Amino acid sequence: MKKILVVLLFIIISSCSVTDDSPRIQTEFLPIESVNMPDAYRINQTYTIYLTYYRPSNCHAFNGIYSHINSNENTIAIVSDVYTNNNCQEIITEAEASFNFRPTEIGTYIFKFWHGENTINNVNEDLYLDYEIEVVE
Repeated sequence: MKKILVVLLFIIISSCSVTDDSPRIQTEFLPIESVNMPDAYRINQTYTIYLTYYRPSNCHAFNGIYSHINSNENTIAIVSDVYTNNNCQEIITEAEASFNFRPTEIGTYIFKFWHGENTINNVNEDLYLDYEIEVVE
């Protein structure tokens, strides 16, 4: 029994590596630089909204679009996975993403596209590209 415990303990200890080469990933928002969207909207029709953003390094990978809807206000941001233990190189590549929007009610919709942060007196303030869209029949 002692030999089995010693062997199991040896296997467990030898399988644990001090150097962990697995990719480390963190998630961050990337600022939206510009938005291309239709000027007019009709209820129950689907529209594609195009977003332009910059990928700051080869360690940044697109992971989707964050959307928070509060009544008729939509807050949108680009989500990026960042692989932190790679040899990251600054590349600053323009990229595009899109999503579909289908208004279900007549009225005004407000879109707030996250454009980054402004630091004033050590306080970060979110900046947005604001669009107000009128939906008709």
